Amino acid sequence: MIRRRRRIKRTLLVFAVLLVYPTVTYVQALTDPGAATFTARTADWAREIGAGPVVNALENWWYTRHPPADNPPGADALPKPVPPTTGDTANAPAPLPVSPDALPGEGVWAPEARMSGGQAADYTAFARPDRAHTSVVAGMVAFDQNWVRTSLIAGTREPGGPEWPEHARVPDSLRAILLATFNSGFKFRDTDGGFFADGRYGKPLKDGMASLVIDRSGVATVGVWGRDVRPGPQVAAVRQNLELIVDGGVPVPGLAGNSAGQWGSAGNQFQFTWRSGIGTDAHGRLIYVAGSQLTLTALAGAMASAGVVRGMELDIHSGRVDCTLFRPGIEGAPPNTLLPSMLSPPDRYLTADQRDFFAVTLRAVAGAIPVSG
Repeated sequence: MIRRRRRIKRTLLVFAVLLVYPTVTYVQALTDPGAATFTARTADWAREIGAGPVVNALENWWYTRHPPADNPPGADALPKPVPPTTGDTANAPAPLPVSPDALPGEGVWAPEARMSGGQAADYTAFARPDRAHTSVVAGMVAFDQNWVRTSLIAGTREPGGPEWPEHARVPDSLRAILLATFNSGFKFRDTDGGFFADGRYGKPLKDGMASLVIDRSGVATVGVWGRDVRPGPQVAAVRQNLELIVDGGVPVPGLAGNSAGQWGSAGNQFQFTWRSGIGTDAHGRLIYVAGSQLTLTALAGAMASAGVVRGMELDIHSGRVDCTLFRPGIEGAPPNTLLPSMLSPPDRYLTADQRDFFAVTLRAVAGAIPVSG
């Protein structure tokens, strides 16, 4: 009888431990600082306790069975219209190719913030890259790197390790000249890629990985680590994620198959979900592309049509894809998300966030004026 009671006590203790650990970690996942939806936090927690295959299967089931409509998008899905302007357009990227049924303004790059001399620091555009689902919209922003600097900022949990100098948010010293913030790549448990910033490694860099590399002057480029971009004293920051999806100006072969899992878990390439990507064009512009209900093939096609020569996927899924454009030099001017349906608050990265991200700032702010917003 005594032995039986001891066995029962030990069994109850084991069950208690098994229940306490997931409960404590789940509460922590829901209450950790940073902007993330309840669904995203729950999915991340499930992956962290070993249920990643289950989460991947559920996501594949859901997103592949809810295709977008094949009718034109509503006005609320399109970027905010840009008022007519005589601002600088001479250095804008070439218009995107569009179909005969193009929407007003589709494929046309509109200047956003201007420098004191009238030169545009960034341009925005939108296009519909999926001809089978014409409601899908991809938003794009092209940064003229003659006028901007890019920074990679670590989050509270990604890439991990001791606290980083920026404290997981846009530093106060950059806010007066802040032009844009946008999401980084996958969580590091979901990619073999590395992270380098502020003179230290968050994760080791790996040859063959798609890499956004920022030099000490703040100029960013995208390429294959060890082929197009390499270590050296000029490198200030590197964020790696998966493999290139655009190379030589065209989508790389095999995106639809993802046979070796180069672009995430098997099947996610077919998901109609939020996706984002980053690349550089032949003129050195940094181009960010994002949209809802994009397959991996559609994202790569949108990036190539925007002129990207080499490009990589960043993060995916609702609440994890965000891009906010700011209006430096205009007191009280509200920030705007690139697409109105982006869920994260525009000020997401002004407070400490769990995820690493990118901030784009003006190289000079004196006299900068907006032409939209």
